[in-house]
Amino acid sequence: MAKLTKKQKEAHGKIDKNKLYSVEEASALVKEITNTKFDSSVELAVRLGVDPRKANQMVRGVVTLPHGTGKDVKVLALVTPDKEAEAKEAGADFVGLDEYLEKIKGGWTDVDVIITMPSVMGKLGPLGRVLGPRGLMPNPKTGTVTMDVAKAVAEVKAGKIDFKVDKTGIVHAAIGKVSFSADKIADNANELLDTLMKLKPTAAKGVYVKTVYMSSTMSPSVALDPKVV
Repeated sequence: MAKLTKKQKEAHGKIDKNKLYSVEEASALVKEITNTKFDSSVELAVRLGVDPRKANQMVRGVVTLPHGTGKDVKVLALVTPDKEAEAKEAGADFVGLDEYLEKIKGGWTDVDVIITMPSVMGKLGPLGRVLGPRGLMPNPKTGTVTMDVAKAVAEVKAGKIDFKVDKTGIVHAAIGKVSFSADKIADNANELLDTLMKLKPTAAKGVYVKTVYMSSTMSPSVALDPKVV
């Protein structure tokens, strides 16, 4: 096991391993124990009492974080010519159709979110091998396949994220940056946790939220009290 640096030891020393923190306490503590020279992302990892292999226990949704993610999200709008102007006005970084489909075929995926229209989805099917593994395939359930392209682009730019429980039953999501105030981190965390609670599958039995951890890039994780979620 790699030895901890002096700063890492100090960070670990500030966490009470026997304590389950409130969202507000954890938000302040994560800022205190982060020592990176760059603006680290703050993330939540929520282990749910579901079996993702069963369709009726899959947890997937979208949430608009009150204070955004702190990240400049690159958006590609794959739209027909009549929708290009509204996509650009809403803030899409790349707008077009056939030329971008060709670029994606060639392996270009330098975007964070792709938004498109129902009539275009047929053209995206063959690109599933490229887009699927990167989580870039548009999906009506996450609002990225829509006729209201301008609204979808604006929401993503404002801090809308989508999340999905992984095969181990954990939801991972970035909820801001260390440069955010502790209050803003807490607000974003609570918004995500509230949304997860609303999405509890009726088929899920027993404890729904098992563990919640907050951390920043390269920081130790802080355990939250799942009972207050």
